[in-house]
Amino acid sequence: MIHAVYPGSFDPITYGHLDIIQRGVKIFDKVTVAVLINPSKNPLFTVEERMELIRQATKHIPQVEIDSFNGLLIDYMKKKNANTIIKGLRAVSDFEYELQMASINRKLDPTIETFFMMTNNKYSFLSSSIVKEVARHHGQVNDLVPACVEEALRKKFAGHKVTF
Repeated sequence: MIHAVYPGSFDPITYGHLDIIQRGVKIFDKVTVAVLINPSKNPLFTVEERMELIRQATKHIPQVEIDSFNGLLIDYMKKKNANTIIKGLRAVSDFEYELQMASINRKLDPTIETFFMMTNNKYSFLSSSIVKEVARHHGQVNDLVPACVEEALRKKFAGHKVTF
């Protein structure tokens, strides 16, 4: 069985992330979407909220498992008995960073492979940061994120006044 891990902050999950997940389960037997716990970041959603949003957005995909981790990804991979890391790429700038990460992961454990997937062109501009910025200013995000995420964003920014 080929078990892949798709790590990230997923703050929040977008249609770009879902595209990678849906394509990943066509290639791998099991995909664990692993939410990184990074205390140095200031996420909008808690780890638990992010995991629940991912759970709701992927409930129709039985091969998907939702989890969280902190520390080194390679240590998490060993714990999960997974052998492949999935990374989505939107642009050349993503590739440069992800190549560095893949290289250090390969140095730490040469048995773990990194699988790069180009995002669907219609999501090449999309990031969680952009989604949060649009939602913060009460812009429409319904074509960028699943309905459960749109609702969660609306609640997070309900009392936020837009100033110009």
